[in-house]
Amino acid sequence: MKASASSSTPYYDSPHILIVDDEASMREVLEIMFSAEGYIVDVAADGALALEKLQHQAYDLILTDMRMPEVDGLELLERIRNLHTETLVILMTAYSTTAQAVEAMKLGAYDYVVKPFDIEDIRLTVKKALEFSSLKHENKHLRSELDRRNSFERLTGKSIAMQHLYTLIEKVAPTTASVLISGESGTGKELVARAVHVNSLRADKPFVALNCGAVPENLLENELFGHEKGAFTGADQRKEGLFDQADGGTLFLDEIAELPLQMQVKLLRALQEKEIRPVGGSKDHQIDVRIIAATNRDLEALTQAHEFRQDLFYRLNVVHLHMPPLRRRREDIPLLVEALCRLIAPQRTLSVSPPMMRALLDHAWPGNVRELENVLERSIILSEEDVLEYASLPSSLTAGDNQPAMTVDLPEEGLDIEAYLREVETQLLTQALEHSSGIKKKAARLLHLSFRSLRYRLDKLGL
Repeated sequence: MKASASSSTPYYDSPHILIVDDEASMREVLEIMFSAEGYIVDVAADGALALEKLQHQAYDLILTDMRMPEVDGLELLERIRNLHTETLVILMTAYSTTAQAVEAMKLGAYDYVVKPFDIEDIRLTVKKALEFSSLKHENKHLRSELDRRNSFERLTGKSIAMQHLYTLIEKVAPTTASVLISGESGTGKELVARAVHVNSLRADKPFVALNCGAVPENLLENELFGHEKGAFTGADQRKEGLFDQADGGTLFLDEIAELPLQMQVKLLRALQEKEIRPVGGSKDHQIDVRIIAATNRDLEALTQAHEFRQDLFYRLNVVHLHMPPLRRRREDIPLLVEALCRLIAPQRTLSVSPPMMRALLDHAWPGNVRELENVLERSIILSEEDVLEYASLPSSLTAGDNQPAMTVDLPEEGLDIEAYLREVETQLLTQALEHSSGIKKKAARLLHLSFRSLRYRLDKLGL
Protein backbone atom coordinates (compact mmCIF):
# COMPACT_ATOMS: atom_id res chain seq x y z
CA MET A 1 0.00 0.00 0.00
CA LYS A 2 1.59 3.29 -1.11
CA ALA A 3 0.43 6.85 -0.55
CA SER A 4 0.40 9.33 -3.36
CA ALA A 5 2.22 12.64 -3.16
CA SER A 6 -1.02 14.62 -3.28
CA SER A 7 -3.77 14.22 -0.72
CA SER A 8 -6.40 14.49 -3.46
CA THR A 9 -4.96 11.62 -5.50
CA PRO A 10 -6.19 8.13 -4.55
CA TYR A 11 -3.91 5.59 -2.94
CA TYR A 12 -2.68 3.08 -5.50
CA ASP A 13 -4.12 0.15 -3.57
CA SER A 14 -7.26 1.99 -2.37
CA PRO A 15 -7.13 1.52 1.41
CA HIS A 16 -10.31 0.17 2.98
CA ILE A 17 -11.73 2.27 5.84
CA LEU A 18 -14.58 1.55 8.24
CA ILE A 19 -16.33 4.48 9.96
CA VAL A 20 -18.26 3.60 13.13
CA ASP A 21 -20.48 6.25 14.73
CA ASP A 22 -24.04 6.25 16.07
CA GLU A 23 -24.54 9.79 14.73
CA ALA A 24 -25.81 9.53 11.13
CA SER A 25 -24.65 13.02 10.10
CA MET A 26 -21.08 12.31 11.27
CA ARG A 27 -21.00 9.01 9.33
CA GLU A 28 -22.26 10.75 6.21
CA VAL A 29 -19.75 13.62 6.37
CA LEU A 30 -16.79 11.31 6.92
CA GLU A 31 -17.96 8.84 4.26
CA ILE A 32 -18.26 11.60 1.64
CA MET A 33 -14.91 13.13 2.54
CA PHE A 34 -12.85 9.93 2.56
CA SER A 35 -14.57 8.54 -0.55
CA ALA A 36 -13.49 11.75 -2.31
CA GLU A 37 -9.93 10.98 -1.15
CA GLY A 38 -10.07 7.75 -3.14
CA TYR A 39 -10.53 5.36 -0.22
CA ILE A 40 -13.03 2.49 -0.12
CA VAL A 41 -15.36 3.42 2.74
CA ASP A 42 -17.83 1.32 4.75
CA VAL A 43 -19.94 2.61 7.62
CA ALA A 44 -21.54 1.08 10.73
CA ALA A 45 -24.05 2.69 13.09
CA ASP A 46 -22.67 0.99 16.21
CA GLY A 47 -19.96 -1.30 17.51
CA ALA A 48 -22.05 -4.48 17.18
CA LEU A 49 -22.63 -3.84 13.46
CA ALA A 50 -18.93 -3.06 13.04
CA LEU A 51 -18.02 -6.44 14.56
CA GLU A 52 -20.37 -8.17 12.10
CA LYS A 53 -18.56 -6.49 9.21
CA LEU A 54 -15.19 -7.47 10.66
CA GLN A 55 -16.19 -11.14 10.49
CA HIS A 56 -16.18 -10.89 6.69
CA GLN A 57 -13.87 -8.01 5.84
CA ALA A 58 -10.42 -6.80 6.97
CA TYR A 59 -9.84 -3.05 7.02
CA ASP A 60 -6.70 -0.96 6.77
CA LEU A 61 -8.10 1.59 9.23
CA ILE A 62 -11.15 1.95 11.48
CA LEU A 63 -12.36 5.35 12.67
CA THR A 64 -14.74 4.81 15.60
CA ASP A 65 -16.67 6.91 18.07
CA MET A 66 -15.89 6.32 21.74
CA ARG A 67 -19.40 6.40 23.26
CA MET A 68 -21.90 4.09 21.56
CA PRO A 69 -24.70 1.82 22.82
CA GLU A 70 -23.98 -1.87 23.53
CA VAL A 71 -20.37 -2.06 22.26
CA ASP A 72 -18.46 1.17 22.97
CA GLY A 73 -15.26 2.34 21.26
CA LEU A 74 -12.84 0.88 23.80
CA GLU A 75 -14.51 -2.53 23.71
CA LEU A 76 -14.58 -2.43 19.91
CA LEU A 77 -10.88 -1.51 19.89
CA GLU A 78 -10.04 -4.49 22.10
CA ARG A 79 -12.07 -6.85 19.90
CA ILE A 80 -10.39 -5.47 16.76
CA ARG A 81 -6.92 -6.09 18.24
CA ASN A 82 -7.90 -9.74 18.77
CA LEU A 83 -9.43 -10.19 15.31
CA HIS A 84 -7.12 -8.15 13.08
CA THR A 85 -3.88 -7.21 14.82
CA GLU A 86 -2.58 -5.05 11.93
CA THR A 87 -5.70 -2.88 11.53
CA LEU A 88 -5.13 0.72 12.66
CA VAL A 89 -7.78 2.26 14.93
CA ILE A 90 -8.44 5.96 15.56
CA LEU A 91 -10.92 6.80 18.32
CA MET A 92 -13.20 9.86 18.27
CA THR A 93 -14.99 11.36 21.29
CA ALA A 94 -16.65 14.48 22.55
CA TYR A 95 -15.89 13.46 26.12
CA SER A 96 -12.11 13.52 26.30
CA THR A 97 -10.38 12.51 29.50
CA THR A 98 -6.75 11.71 30.13
CA ALA A 99 -7.70 8.31 31.55
CA GLN A 100 -9.59 7.39 28.38
CA ALA A 101 -6.67 8.49 26.20
CA VAL A 102 -4.20 6.41 28.21
CA GLU A 103 -6.52 3.39 28.14
CA ALA A 104 -7.04 3.72 24.38
CA MET A 105 -3.29 3.86 23.69
CA LYS A 106 -2.68 0.89 26.02
CA LEU A 107 -5.20 -1.14 24.05
CA GLY A 108 -3.34 -0.33 20.83
CA ALA A 109 -5.11 2.69 19.33
CA TYR A 110 -3.08 4.52 16.69
CA ASP A 111 -4.47 7.92 17.72
CA TYR A 112 -7.23 9.68 19.64
CA VAL A 113 -9.13 12.76 18.37
CA VAL A 114 -11.60 15.03 20.15
CA LYS A 115 -14.91 16.20 18.71
CA PRO A 116 -15.57 18.71 17.32
CA PHE A 117 -12.49 18.34 15.13
CA ASP A 118 -11.31 20.25 12.11
CA ILE A 119 -12.00 18.29 8.91
CA GLU A 120 -8.49 18.98 7.62
CA ASP A 121 -7.00 17.65 10.89
CA ILE A 122 -8.89 14.34 10.68
CA ARG A 123 -7.95 14.01 6.99
CA LEU A 124 -4.27 14.51 7.86
CA THR A 125 -4.44 12.10 10.82
CA VAL A 126 -5.89 9.34 8.63
CA LYS A 127 -3.36 10.04 5.85
CA LYS A 128 -0.45 9.77 8.29
CA ALA A 129 -1.90 6.59 9.80
CA LEU A 130 -2.16 4.91 6.39
CA GLU A 131 1.36 6.03 5.47
CA PHE A 132 2.57 4.50 8.74
CA SER A 133 0.76 1.25 7.88
CA SER A 134 2.30 1.27 4.39
CA LEU A 135 5.77 1.72 5.87
CA LYS A 136 5.19 -1.17 8.28
CA HIS A 137 4.17 -3.47 5.42
CA GLU A 138 7.16 -2.38 3.36
CA ASN A 139 9.56 -3.00 6.27
CA LYS A 140 8.01 -6.41 6.87
CA HIS A 141 8.54 -7.26 3.19
CA LEU A 142 12.16 -6.12 3.37
CA ARG A 143 12.73 -8.15 6.54
CA SER A 144 11.19 -11.16 4.82
CA GLU A 145 13.55 -10.73 1.88
CA LEU A 146 16.49 -10.36 4.27
CA ASP A 147 15.42 -13.49 6.15
CA ARG A 148 15.15 -15.34 2.85
CA ARG A 149 18.67 -14.29 1.79
CA ASN A 150 20.29 -14.89 5.19
CA SER A 151 18.61 -18.27 5.62
CA PHE A 152 19.95 -19.55 2.34
CA GLU A 153 23.40 -17.99 2.91
CA ARG A 154 23.80 -20.19 5.99
CA LEU A 155 22.36 -23.17 4.11
CA THR A 156 24.90 -22.81 1.32
CA GLY A 157 26.20 -26.06 -0.11
CA LYS A 158 26.93 -27.96 -3.30
CA SER A 159 26.97 -31.43 -1.73
CA ILE A 160 24.44 -34.01 -2.90
CA ALA A 161 22.80 -33.96 0.54
CA MET A 162 22.26 -30.19 0.39
CA GLN A 163 21.02 -30.25 -3.20
CA HIS A 164 18.48 -32.86 -2.16
CA LEU A 165 17.46 -30.67 0.79
CA TYR A 166 16.99 -27.60 -1.47
CA THR A 167 14.73 -29.62 -3.77
CA LEU A 168 12.58 -30.78 -0.86
CA ILE A 169 12.33 -27.24 0.59
CA GLU A 170 11.14 -25.88 -2.77
CA LYS A 171 8.53 -28.63 -3.04
CA VAL A 172 7.19 -28.46 0.52
CA ALA A 173 7.33 -24.66 1.10
CA PRO A 174 4.22 -23.70 -0.95
CA THR A 175 2.10 -26.37 0.77
CA THR A 176 0.49 -26.33 4.22
CA ALA A 177 2.00 -29.69 5.22
CA SER A 178 3.58 -30.09 8.65
CA VAL A 179 7.36 -30.54 8.49
CA LEU A 180 9.71 -32.42 10.81
CA ILE A 181 13.38 -31.40 10.62
CA SER A 182 16.02 -33.70 12.08
CA GLY A 183 19.71 -33.13 12.58
CA GLU A 184 22.44 -32.60 15.15
CA SER A 185 22.68 -29.42 17.23
CA GLY A 186 24.15 -26.54 15.28
CA THR A 187 23.39 -27.90 11.81
CA GLY A 188 20.87 -25.14 11.09
CA LYS A 189 17.47 -26.71 11.67
CA GLU A 190 15.87 -23.34 12.46
CA LEU A 191 17.38 -21.93 9.27
CA VAL A 192 15.70 -24.73 7.32
CA ALA A 193 12.41 -23.88 9.05
CA ARG A 194 12.80 -20.20 8.17
CA ALA A 195 13.67 -21.11 4.59
CA VAL A 196 10.44 -23.12 4.34
CA HIS A 197 8.48 -20.20 5.82
CA VAL A 198 9.92 -17.38 3.70
CA ASN A 199 9.37 -19.40 0.53
CA SER A 200 5.79 -20.24 1.44
CA LEU A 201 2.51 -18.43 0.84
CA ARG A 202 2.71 -17.39 4.51
CA ALA A 203 5.94 -15.42 4.08
CA ASP A 204 4.30 -12.10 4.99
CA LYS A 205 2.82 -13.58 8.18
CA PRO A 206 4.63 -14.23 11.49
CA PHE A 207 7.32 -16.85 12.02
CA VAL A 208 7.24 -17.68 15.74
CA ALA A 209 9.80 -20.00 17.36
CA LEU A 210 9.76 -21.89 20.66
CA ASN A 211 12.47 -24.08 22.16
CA CYS A 212 10.41 -26.75 23.91
CA GLY A 213 13.32 -27.72 26.14
CA ALA A 214 13.91 -24.18 27.42
CA VAL A 215 10.49 -23.55 29.00
CA PRO A 216 9.58 -25.08 32.38
CA GLU A 217 6.92 -27.75 32.06
CA ASN A 218 4.36 -25.86 34.15
CA LEU A 219 4.59 -22.80 31.85
CA LEU A 220 4.40 -24.54 28.48
CA GLU A 221 0.61 -24.52 28.16
CA ASN A 222 0.45 -20.83 29.00
CA GLU A 223 3.29 -20.12 26.53
CA LEU A 224 1.61 -21.99 23.67
CA PHE A 225 -2.07 -21.21 24.25
CA GLY A 226 -2.02 -18.00 26.33
CA HIS A 227 -4.38 -17.25 29.19
CA GLU A 228 -7.51 -15.28 29.97
CA LYS A 229 -7.65 -12.46 32.50
CA GLY A 230 -8.06 -13.92 35.99
CA ALA A 231 -6.96 -17.43 34.93
CA PHE A 232 -4.55 -17.55 37.86
CA THR A 233 -3.04 -15.28 40.50
CA GLY A 234 -1.26 -12.42 38.75
CA ALA A 235 -3.10 -12.84 35.44
CA ASP A 236 -4.40 -9.27 35.45
CA GLN A 237 -4.87 -9.15 31.70
CA ARG A 238 -5.40 -11.48 28.77
CA LYS A 239 -2.22 -12.82 27.16
CA GLU A 240 -1.89 -14.21 23.64
CA GLY A 241 -0.08 -17.51 23.32
CA LEU A 242 2.37 -18.40 20.57
CA PHE A 243 -0.38 -20.07 18.52
CA ASP A 244 -2.28 -16.78 18.41
CA GLN A 245 0.88 -14.82 17.64
CA ALA A 246 1.63 -17.17 14.74
CA ASP A 247 -1.94 -17.16 13.40
CA GLY A 248 -1.81 -17.15 9.61
CA GLY A 249 1.91 -17.93 9.71
CA THR A 250 4.31 -20.58 11.00
CA LEU A 251 5.01 -21.91 14.49
CA PHE A 252 8.45 -23.52 14.81
CA LEU A 253 8.77 -25.98 17.71
CA ASP A 254 12.43 -26.73 18.30
CA GLU A 255 13.52 -29.67 20.47
CA ILE A 256 10.04 -31.16 20.11
CA ALA A 257 11.25 -34.37 21.77
CA GLU A 258 11.48 -32.45 25.07
CA LEU A 259 7.74 -31.73 25.08
CA PRO A 260 6.13 -33.48 28.10
CA LEU A 261 3.57 -36.19 27.33
CA GLN A 262 0.71 -34.14 28.79
CA MET A 263 1.53 -31.24 26.46
CA GLN A 264 1.90 -33.65 23.54
CA VAL A 265 -1.78 -34.53 23.98
CA LYS A 266 -2.82 -30.86 23.92
CA LEU A 267 -0.61 -30.09 20.93
CA LEU A 268 -2.07 -33.03 19.04
CA ARG A 269 -5.60 -31.80 19.70
CA ALA A 270 -4.68 -28.29 18.49
CA LEU A 271 -3.28 -29.75 15.25
CA GLN A 272 -6.23 -32.06 14.67
CA GLU A 273 -9.02 -29.60 15.51
CA LYS A 274 -7.21 -26.44 14.36
CA GLU A 275 -8.45 -24.69 17.48
CA ILE A 276 -7.11 -23.88 20.92
CA ARG A 277 -8.39 -22.88 24.34
CA PRO A 278 -6.40 -20.41 26.48
CA VAL A 279 -5.67 -21.28 30.10
CA GLY A 280 -8.71 -20.23 32.12
CA GLY A 281 -10.85 -19.94 28.98
CA SER A 282 -14.29 -21.48 28.50
CA LYS A 283 -14.39 -21.44 24.70
CA ASP A 284 -12.14 -22.73 21.91
CA HIS A 285 -11.21 -20.49 19.03
CA GLN A 286 -9.88 -21.40 15.61
CA ILE A 287 -6.28 -20.88 14.54
CA ASP A 288 -4.55 -21.15 11.19
CA VAL A 289 -0.96 -22.12 11.93
CA ARG A 290 1.55 -24.22 10.03
CA ILE A 291 3.69 -26.35 12.34
CA ILE A 292 7.36 -27.02 11.69
CA ALA A 293 9.06 -29.11 14.36
CA ALA A 294 12.72 -30.00 14.84
CA THR A 295 14.68 -32.50 16.89
CA ASN A 296 18.22 -33.75 17.35
CA ARG A 297 16.91 -37.08 18.68
CA ASP A 298 15.41 -40.15 17.01
CA LEU A 299 11.68 -39.48 17.41
CA GLU A 300 10.69 -42.80 15.90
CA ALA A 301 12.79 -44.64 18.51
CA LEU A 302 11.23 -42.49 21.23
CA THR A 303 7.73 -43.49 20.06
CA GLN A 304 8.72 -47.16 20.30
CA ALA A 305 9.98 -46.50 23.84
CA HIS A 306 6.65 -44.77 24.62
CA GLU A 307 8.46 -41.51 25.38
CA PHE A 308 6.79 -39.69 22.48
CA ARG A 309 3.23 -40.13 21.25
CA GLN A 310 3.07 -42.08 18.02
CA ASP A 311 -0.04 -40.24 16.77
CA LEU A 312 1.69 -36.88 17.29
CA PHE A 313 4.80 -38.17 15.53
CA TYR A 314 2.76 -39.11 12.46
CA ARG A 315 0.95 -35.75 12.56
CA LEU A 316 4.27 -33.85 12.61
CA ASN A 317 6.20 -36.11 10.24
CA VAL A 318 4.17 -35.41 7.09
CA VAL A 319 7.35 -34.26 5.35
CA HIS A 320 10.74 -35.12 6.82
CA LEU A 321 13.77 -32.90 6.14
CA HIS A 322 17.19 -34.02 7.40
CA MET A 323 20.00 -31.53 7.95
CA PRO A 324 23.31 -33.43 7.53
CA PRO A 325 26.21 -32.76 9.94
CA LEU A 326 29.02 -30.61 8.60
CA ARG A 327 31.59 -33.40 8.85
CA ARG A 328 29.60 -35.34 6.23
CA ARG A 329 29.59 -32.50 3.72
CA ARG A 330 33.12 -31.13 3.92
CA GLU A 331 32.95 -30.04 0.27
CA ASP A 332 30.50 -27.34 1.44
CA ILE A 333 32.95 -25.76 3.91
CA PRO A 334 34.68 -23.36 1.42
CA LEU A 335 31.29 -22.08 0.20
CA LEU A 336 30.00 -21.73 3.75
CA VAL A 337 33.14 -19.85 4.80
CA GLU A 338 32.68 -17.39 1.94
CA ALA A 339 28.96 -16.89 2.69
CA LEU A 340 29.44 -16.54 6.45
CA CYS A 341 32.27 -14.02 6.04
CA ARG A 342 29.92 -11.87 3.94
CA LEU A 343 27.23 -12.07 6.63
CA ILE A 344 29.55 -11.43 9.58
CA ALA A 345 31.51 -8.55 8.01
CA PRO A 346 29.59 -7.25 4.96
CA GLN A 347 31.75 -4.11 4.86
CA ARG A 348 34.94 -6.12 4.28
CA THR A 349 36.15 -8.32 1.40
CA LEU A 350 37.49 -11.31 3.29
CA SER A 351 39.28 -14.48 2.23
CA VAL A 352 40.94 -17.37 4.06
CA SER A 353 44.58 -18.40 3.75
CA PRO A 354 45.32 -21.96 2.48
CA PRO A 355 46.69 -23.17 5.87
CA MET A 356 43.59 -21.90 7.65
CA MET A 357 41.27 -23.49 5.06
CA ARG A 358 43.12 -26.80 5.48
CA ALA A 359 42.54 -26.62 9.25
CA LEU A 360 38.86 -25.86 8.69
CA LEU A 361 38.54 -28.81 6.31
CA ASP A 362 40.30 -31.18 8.73
CA HIS A 363 38.25 -30.26 11.80
CA ALA A 364 35.47 -32.65 12.90
CA TRP A 365 32.99 -29.79 13.67
CA PRO A 366 31.07 -31.34 16.59
CA GLY A 367 29.17 -28.04 16.82
CA ASN A 368 28.48 -28.02 13.06
CA VAL A 369 27.72 -24.77 11.19
CA ARG A 370 27.12 -22.86 14.44
CA GLU A 371 30.66 -23.72 15.55
CA LEU A 372 32.07 -22.73 12.14
CA GLU A 373 30.31 -19.37 12.34
CA ASN A 374 31.70 -18.74 15.85
CA VAL A 375 35.23 -19.66 14.73
CA LEU A 376 35.03 -17.30 11.74
CA GLU A 377 33.60 -14.45 13.83
CA ARG A 378 36.50 -14.83 16.28
CA SER A 379 39.05 -14.85 13.44
CA ILE A 380 37.51 -11.77 11.83
CA ILE A 381 37.61 -9.85 15.12
CA LEU A 382 41.28 -10.77 15.69
CA SER A 383 42.40 -10.12 12.09
CA GLU A 384 43.23 -6.61 10.93
CA GLU A 385 43.99 -7.86 7.43
CA ASP A 386 41.36 -9.07 4.98
CA VAL A 387 43.07 -12.44 4.61
CA LEU A 388 42.26 -14.58 7.63
CA GLU A 389 45.30 -16.52 8.81
CA TYR A 390 45.83 -19.83 10.59
CA ALA A 391 47.10 -17.98 13.69
CA SER A 392 43.65 -16.49 14.29
CA LEU A 393 42.10 -19.92 14.87
CA PRO A 394 41.26 -21.14 18.39
CA SER A 395 43.37 -23.87 19.99
CA SER A 396 40.64 -26.46 19.39
CA LEU A 397 41.55 -26.30 15.70
CA THR A 398 45.31 -25.71 15.90
CA ALA A 399 46.19 -28.13 18.70
CA GLY A 400 44.36 -31.13 17.27
CA ASP A 401 40.88 -31.61 15.94
CA ASN A 402 39.22 -33.12 18.94
CA GLN A 403 39.77 -33.30 22.63
CA PRO A 404 42.15 -36.12 23.66
CA ALA A 405 40.34 -39.42 23.95
CA MET A 406 39.79 -40.51 27.53
CA THR A 407 41.69 -43.71 28.32
CA VAL A 408 40.87 -46.12 31.13
CA ASP A 409 43.12 -48.94 32.38
CA LEU A 410 41.17 -51.94 33.53
CA PRO A 411 42.65 -53.26 36.82
CA GLU A 412 43.61 -56.93 36.89
CA GLU A 413 41.01 -57.54 39.55
CA GLY A 414 38.35 -55.83 37.39
CA LEU A 415 35.99 -53.01 38.44
CA ASP A 416 32.32 -52.26 39.07
CA ILE A 417 31.46 -50.51 35.79
CA GLU A 418 28.15 -49.10 37.08
CA ALA A 419 29.85 -47.54 40.11
CA TYR A 420 32.70 -46.25 37.93
CA LEU A 421 30.37 -44.62 35.39
CA ARG A 422 28.28 -43.16 38.23
CA GLU A 423 31.43 -41.57 39.68
CA VAL A 424 32.49 -40.18 36.27
CA GLU A 425 28.99 -38.77 35.71
CA THR A 426 28.98 -37.20 39.17
CA GLN A 427 32.34 -35.52 38.54
CA LEU A 428 31.29 -34.17 35.12
CA LEU A 429 27.96 -32.87 36.43
CA THR A 430 29.70 -31.21 39.39
CA GLN A 431 32.32 -29.59 37.14
CA ALA A 432 29.66 -28.36 34.72
CA LEU A 433 27.74 -26.72 37.57
CA GLU A 434 30.96 -25.12 38.84
CA HIS A 435 31.85 -23.79 35.37
CA SER A 436 28.35 -22.35 34.98
CA SER A 437 28.20 -20.82 38.49
CA GLY A 438 25.33 -23.14 39.42
CA ILE A 439 23.13 -22.07 36.48
CA LYS A 440 21.62 -25.37 35.36
CA LYS A 441 20.66 -24.29 31.83
CA LYS A 442 24.28 -23.32 31.15
CA ALA A 443 25.50 -26.59 32.69
CA ALA A 444 23.13 -28.52 30.43
CA ARG A 445 24.54 -26.76 27.36
CA LEU A 446 28.12 -27.60 28.42
CA LEU A 447 27.20 -31.28 28.58
CA HIS A 448 25.03 -31.20 25.41
CA LEU A 449 22.00 -32.22 27.46
CA SER A 450 18.46 -30.85 27.57
CA PHE A 451 17.56 -29.00 30.76
CA ARG A 452 15.09 -31.74 31.67
CA SER A 453 17.70 -34.49 31.17
CA LEU A 454 20.21 -32.63 33.35
CA ARG A 455 17.65 -32.21 36.11
CA TYR A 456 16.83 -35.95 35.95
CA ARG A 457 20.51 -36.91 36.24
CA LEU A 458 21.09 -34.54 39.16
CA ASP A 459 18.07 -35.94 41.00
CA LYS A 460 19.15 -39.52 40.29
CA LEU A 461 22.61 -38.88 41.74
CA GLY A 462 21.30 -36.80 44.64
CA LEU A 463 23.23 -33.67 43.59
